[in-house]
Amino acid sequence: MQIFNSLNENKGLSIALGFFDGVHLGHQAVIKSAVDFAKKHNSKSAVITFQDHPHCFFHDLNPEYIIKRKEKIDLIEKLGIDYLYFIKFDEKLANLSAENYLKDILIKNFEPIAISTGFNHTFGAKKTGDVNLLNEKQTTYNYQYFEIPPVIQDNEIISSTTIRKKLAQGEIKEVNKMLGYTYGLEETVVYGQQLGRKLGFKTANLIYPKNLITPKNGVYSALVKYKENTYKAVANNGTRPTIDKNLPQILEVHILDFDENIYGEKLEVRFLDKIRSEKQFENLDELKAQIQKDVKFVEKQ
Repeated sequence: MQIFNSLNENKGLSIALGFFDGVHLGHQAVIKSAVDFAKKHNSKSAVITFQDHPHCFFHDLNPEYIIKRKEKIDLIEKLGIDYLYFIKFDEKLANLSAENYLKDILIKNFEPIAISTGFNHTFGAKKTGDVNLLNEKQTTYNYQYFEIPPVIQDNEIISSTTIRKKLAQGEIKEVNKMLGYTYGLEETVVYGQQLGRKLGFKTANLIYPKNLITPKNGVYSALVKYKENTYKAVANNGTRPTIDKNLPQILEVHILDFDENIYGEKLEVRFLDKIRSEKQFENLDELKAQIQKDVKFVEKQ
């Protein structure tokens, strides 16, 4: 898969449009539609997306994404896309009418043979472009349009917004179902206060990137991948109130059956289920006893 950070002429493609934060099951259906059409017509496929969500541009907000861009790229590539375009969303794009966005950006650069989007896709100034416009202009611009219907999970429409809400509530099992893969992140192990070592439970400490939404504070069962091996783990996302009420947010991961010095190393953590909420214990002995219970719970999984 080739990645571009600006527009270029690359014509005759089957394209998928969207921001695709999380690349959840709904997104996957849109992208697969573009890939399948391209293969059927001996063409190439592309995802056309933005470097940052337009919502952040309009409301001057720092983004809170589900996954990092690197994982987004990896997931899109696995779906068989040939080209991935990350377009910078700027003032010029923000003021383009829907018709001009379609004509001057998509048609001019890609002359697509097919366009696939989700059922609720919008584009152009004030979101005036939608699935109806894309459907209406097929003959004018000589492409086939595919509106992908919503994907339903447990009577809920899968969306990035819903997944962010469920992450914030710690509903990891539901998040994983909607994503179609196991939610997590890969970060570098940093030095902490080494309190876990004193309690008899060494932890690898990771700091969530500022542009990612974090799961609700609590203790989770997890899988950790280090180099080529995968281990069971207990992951605590929170501020460790039993130790000190003023500690910064951190992800502490106790890896079962593991005893290596991995400071400065990359660690991939995948969340499986929430065990319990974070709480302040009366003393360290109570905290240690609870961690022992958490470890036993994960061992049995």
